Amino acid sequence: MHAKDAGPILHHGAGPARCDYLGMREAIIFRDGDTYYLHYDGAGPTGWLACLAVSKDLKHWDLKGPVLELGAPGTDDAGTATSPWTVFDGEWWHMFYVGCRTTTPPPDRIPSVPYFTLAARSRHPYGPWEKQKSLVPFHTQPGTYYADTASPGQIVKQADAYLIFFSAAAFHDAGSHGKVLKRTLGIARTKDLNGPWQVDAEPILPPEQQLENSALYFEPTIQTWFLFANHIGIDDGGEYTDSIWVYWSKDLQTWDAEKRAVVLDRTNCAWAVKCIGMPSVVQVGQRLAIFYDAPARDTGHMQRDIGLAWLELPLKIPG
Repeated sequence: MHAKDAGPILHHGAGPARCDYLGMREAIIFRDGDTYYLHYDGAGPTGWLACLAVSKDLKHWDLKGPVLELGAPGTDDAGTATSPWTVFDGEWWHMFYVGCRTTTPPPDRIPSVPYFTLAARSRHPYGPWEKQKSLVPFHTQPGTYYADTASPGQIVKQADAYLIFFSAAAFHDAGSHGKVLKRTLGIARTKDLNGPWQVDAEPILPPEQQLENSALYFEPTIQTWFLFANHIGIDDGGEYTDSIWVYWSKDLQTWDAEKRAVVLDRTNCAWAVKCIGMPSVVQVGQRLAIFYDAPARDTGHMQRDIGLAWLELPLKIPG
């Protein structure tokens, strides 16, 4: 399912107060009314923080800067406050964001596992956001598939419950190769966005798929869900985000690892030679916009920009 790439649309270093001068990644798009809200992780003077850019047409962007700040030393977001997914309950906008305690040394300050899901809320989609410090939606749990990562993803409402498709990971013993991180996606559920979530006992796809950071689109013409996810590859240079994959299912809660296709990788990306980062999607007329991040030259976490690719609607199952 080859997307048509439009190239980079936001370049790091353009945000206010140097908020993204070292890089931008993990672009998460949503629309409210006639405005598109794009949160992205900006690497700035104090570390990685969730930043906001707004647009009416996906061409002209107003970069607003950070919408969250780091937590106090020792808290679950002392190292980062990033990658926020939002949902509106009719009264409040709820934000579920990534926190971590530790990072690599300055100046890069790349967030390090374990990753957690934390919460904030606002009356408006643009903020200001108030952290809900007493709320722990769900947490990493030793001995599970989310022992070392339980970070948020897209939230979907079904009947009277909310489902969040979260990124999960756990270290496994690889013998002489030491420990390796196996990544997958899971579902957590709640009926109260201001309360705790219940995590499913099993992930939706095997950890061997090596996935993180997913986004969902429902195609009404064939009554099918499409789940876009970031695939983690490995070569002599180590692990890196190498492509965007898509899975499809009639049932939002049941997924088959064999029903998948590649959407964007180095073969159809116009500017990134190797590395493709996290997807998020939004419908724009008769097309589906796919936002992602990438470095132009290598596989590192730094110096990334935000790109845009397109799929024509309605989506069809690849044959």
